Amino acid sequence: MKNAMTIDVEDYFHVSAFASCIATTQWDSYACRVEANTDKLLGLFSDSGIKATFFVLGWVAERYPALVRSIARQGHEIACHGYSHRLVYDQTPAEFRAETQRSKRVLEDLVQTPVLGYRAASYSITSKSLWALDILVELGFAYDSSIFPVRHDRYGIPGGSRQPYRLRTPAGGSLIEFPLTTVELGRYRLPVSGGGYFRLFPYFLTRMALASVNGREQRPFIFYLHPWEVDPDQPRVKSGWLSRFRHYNNLERCEPRLRQLMADFEFGTAAEVLHGLGLGAEPARG
Repeated sequence: MKNAMTIDVEDYFHVSAFASCIATTQWDSYACRVEANTDKLLGLFSDSGIKATFFVLGWVAERYPALVRSIARQGHEIACHGYSHRLVYDQTPAEFRAETQRSKRVLEDLVQTPVLGYRAASYSITSKSLWALDILVELGFAYDSSIFPVRHDRYGIPGGSRQPYRLRTPAGGSLIEFPLTTVELGRYRLPVSGGGYFRLFPYFLTRMALASVNGREQRPFIFYLHPWEVDPDQPRVKSGWLSRFRHYNNLERCEPRLRQLMADFEFGTAAEVLHGLGLGAEPARG
């Protein structure tokens, strides 16, 4: 069964956990590592014959257009990760529309093909920012992968659907949602879709959980990582202990685990997996 491999293309200083100590206006003063780290992932995927979806931050695309073109040239899907990595619920609808449209246009100009997928910074489409879904429809996105059906301090819609589905937006539009993967343990939903959870949990637990989604539930899962997660030598940012733990925990173990994951499961792009489910990936219509 083919599962969705996805990469959120952002640098270590972009992450929401460091927003309180690194202002957006300071980003250009930091040494960028996103090119080298994304190239490392591209090499791993090439070696394994995997095509993935890369949700690219607009800020990165404007500064590293050759990187975006290289991703697309190697047969991967280009999708949108917004522009400035601001949390959706911290923006007004007008700000969100402008930032998302800017990023989508930059990406489409670079790869000369429609960008169909969107993922919010830190999965920040929550119950208080569902209005963003209508803007995604308005801008021509076919699918979203921003809803994490868990309870968390920064994101999540507890009780949300755990499997890909076509949702109705608050204004009555239609959009495919590919929620982040969880497994149910009694009344608790365990997030097992990648990122910090992939680094925190023992690999055998992640593998067992994802295998149960493919086997017992007979459906594909979606997995995500960031390029900085395969870079244990990245600079250390001074921040609160929880942010440091979430960001730096087990970085040195991430790449070996990713190699094992790619050997244990079959992967493709998010659009490819959705198409296989009969959900398609045509531009959304309101």
